[in-house]
Amino acid sequence: MATTTPNLCPPEPAPFELSRKRVSEHFWLWVMCLLGLDYFSTLAYQPSLTYEFTGRLGPIATAIVVLVTLFGVLPIYCFLAGRSPRGEGSLGLLERLIRGWRGKTLVLILLGFAATDYTMLKAISLADASVHLLHHHSMASRAVRAAVEWVNEFLPRLADGTGFFDDQLAVTLLLGLICFLFWFLLRKGFNRKVLIVAVPLILAYLLLNGLLLGWGIWRIVDRPELLDEWYAQVQRGEWHYNSPIQDGHTWTGLVALIFLFLPTVALGLSGFELSMIIMPQVKGKAGEPTTNPRTRIRNTRLVLVTAAFIMSVSLLAAVLVTTLFIPQEAFDRPGGAALNRALAYLAHGGPLTVGDEPLAPFCGIVFGTLYDAITILVLCLAGTSVMTALAVLLPQFLMRFGMEFRWADRWGFLMIIFAVINLVVTLLFQANVEDQRGAYAAGVLVLISSASVVTALDKRKALHTSRAGSIRRFLGRINVLYFSAFAALFVLTTLAVMLQTPSGLGITLCFIGAIIAMSVVSRAWRADELRTIGFVFKDEQSKLLWDAMRLADFPVLVPHRPGRQSRAEKEKEIRAHHQLAPNVDIVFLEMQLDDPSDFYQRLLIEVFREETRVVIKVHNCVSVPHAVAAVALEMSKSSIPPGVHFGWPEQDMLSASWSYLAFGEGNIPWKVRELIHRAEPDPAKRPRVIVG
Repeated sequence: MATTTPNLCPPEPAPFELSRKRVSEHFWLWVMCLLGLDYFSTLAYQPSLTYEFTGRLGPIATAIVVLVTLFGVLPIYCFLAGRSPRGEGSLGLLERLIRGWRGKTLVLILLGFAATDYTMLKAISLADASVHLLHHHSMASRAVRAAVEWVNEFLPRLADGTGFFDDQLAVTLLLGLICFLFWFLLRKGFNRKVLIVAVPLILAYLLLNGLLLGWGIWRIVDRPELLDEWYAQVQRGEWHYNSPIQDGHTWTGLVALIFLFLPTVALGLSGFELSMIIMPQVKGKAGEPTTNPRTRIRNTRLVLVTAAFIMSVSLLAAVLVTTLFIPQEAFDRPGGAALNRALAYLAHGGPLTVGDEPLAPFCGIVFGTLYDAITILVLCLAGTSVMTALAVLLPQFLMRFGMEFRWADRWGFLMIIFAVINLVVTLLFQANVEDQRGAYAAGVLVLISSASVVTALDKRKALHTSRAGSIRRFLGRINVLYFSAFAALFVLTTLAVMLQTPSGLGITLCFIGAIIAMSVVSRAWRADELRTIGFVFKDEQSKLLWDAMRLADFPVLVPHRPGRQSRAEKEKEIRAHHQLAPNVDIVFLEMQLDDPSDFYQRLLIEVFREETRVVIKVHNCVSVPHAVAAVALEMSKSSIPPGVHFGWPEQDMLSASWSYLAFGEGNIPWKVRELIHRAEPDPAKRPRVIVG
């Protein structure tokens, strides 16, 4: 298929390429470490949150999360990796499945949830990092406490007589300021510099957790009576100090109760959506087609499988070890030594439920200090990396929807906005890890629910269009039912979280409102841009005829809408109304409107002769006025500028303007003239717009 790209736009990269910057590719294991900044960081606080809500049932509830991860979330994202190799993820697939304004609106709504997810992850990560720092009795933590007391002396007191800036909030704000300085490392995306920091940090983090948890599992194996005692407590219903279950319960009811805990322990599912964003950085085989890079897809699935396996084993071991060895009072609010730092509590050699010795011989101040330092760095980088991921994700869609981010990206405006939002969220929740859990879980679960629903819809669509045999179609139906069941589970879990924590929904609605408002204003503001980024030709004959017309003097272009009247009737009407002589050649211009919700268009041109007429059919058109103006300007480059002859429009000005903005039609003659005048400063080279 022959192609040419006229100089219709400024000499800048096309929006599709600009929205996905060129990134360096790396070995898949190193990219997994990059993903681990988000995914593995939840080990720092997830065991404590699990115990707070599930008590002694934590290991069983975590086992269900692991099963959902390995048999639900992992297959869903492995499928999405094959359907969106350029990193669009479930949002890109949703846009392809539901076209038009409905699909665009759904994508904008989900971008609001993605913004909530990443914003809350940064907020909760920094809050938990401050917990680790404050519980470490170092000179730094004592200095921070002294500074907080001094600041509160000069700030208004709250009604209960306490200072607004407590130690937790002050340290979180300080860490947030330090993390913002990481912007200089991450401002160009996930590049080699980030990997140099992320890979050794995650490897050290996994090594320390492996040593700690491995020793804890060994002690459980060495003392099986710990498991027997735990099992007996669960059987008696003594699984929580606020347990609603008394003696004499059924295991069926207990399992149902554990499923109700799924929303509270869903933070262990975080990180999968980030895997789609960093997929373009997974190294594949050189020379593979970008539409189906099999090696990159395979390596991305290796990233997903390896990360899911490591996290599943680590999380299950962490919850089991902390549940059996950490006394209940260490989790009590306020001030519990293991609260939001259960593994760090064990690393420092905190008192256990059995014996006086620490969990492992190496646990103590040295190992605990090293563990705290690595954990704090991981949590801080987790917050910063997801902000970078959001800065990568938003332009992929919003630039194609008509929102311009070149200037925002150039000046780091997005990073500044995200930093301000994080500051507001941190102040709103007083940097409390438990209070932020619900809002974070809502963002995580909405994205996973979206991915599961889109996967089920795409598989169902493929099944309906398949011509496979009866056996394969039967297996295909089973496959669709399997993923539909997980989609229903995640949707119900998401609704449960939103009902429990409406604060997360409130934050999300603010993001959604801001994104949709900016999208509408931006499209209206940029409505007079030419928006055409090039031409593609249906066949070689169309290319030859197109080039011939560009060099010849065709004085009359007649836009024609097929279906209303024949070309012969249209020609007779135009010649009569515009007083055109019989020997004046007419070129008909027919637009096939595609998806007016898109912003940019790369036009597919088909040119052919019909009797004495020449017809130019334009496909992939998202806006008729922009396509007409682009064709007329291209015809003016090497020949006499043609006249574009319109009939008088039947719509009134208001309805025509709305039809133009929303559907790419209406108000065509006025808009074509305005676009031509803006695009061509030389009056001698401007095509004339004639309405009669």
